[in-house]
Amino acid sequence: MVRNQIARRGFTDERLLTALGRVPRHEYVPAEQIESAYRDGPLAIGRGQTISQPYIVAYMTNELALSGTERILEIGTGSGYQTAVLAELAGEVFTVEVIDELGQRARAQLEKAGYENISFKIGDGRLGWPEEAPFDGIIVTAAAERWPADLPFQLKEGASMIIPVGGGMQSLERVTRRGDRFDRKRLISVRFVPLV
Repeated sequence: MVRNQIARRGFTDERLLTALGRVPRHEYVPAEQIESAYRDGPLAIGRGQTISQPYIVAYMTNELALSGTERILEIGTGSGYQTAVLAELAGEVFTVEVIDELGQRARAQLEKAGYENISFKIGDGRLGWPEEAPFDGIIVTAAAERWPADLPFQLKEGASMIIPVGGGMQSLERVTRRGDRFDRKRLISVRFVPLV
């Protein structure tokens, strides 16, 4: 997967490629999906949610340009796969999931995998995690019609949020804090489940 789907698309960051190679994707998908775990596409994980395509996980993570010490907020724990990749690369990960069943399942899997730098919360991801702010980066793994108003203000100065924005047609955007204003850059077209 890393060689054929990620490296061949131009990703060269060795830390990112190593992290993707270390996280066993098949452990984060439902049993009936295991044979498809490494295919080049998203997979259903139940409750109308998905685990993102490996390329998209790599792309979004790469946009955060992690060095290893950052505190990262993830909105949408989902299966826990993106969470695990972030935990391999950042200092601390704070992850919020609105669907209790998915959040508990992901937490059990991530704790079983031995991660000790992840904090978990069940709640409305649109509100972020203000008690732990500010963050060195935010990654949102579901699409919003517009940015949730609270999230950009939980970024440190100069830090970025990676978020899919739109309804049917969506754009992945990087939102960078510059004081009380935010620079917005459209990156690529994507397709995510809605942020709920």
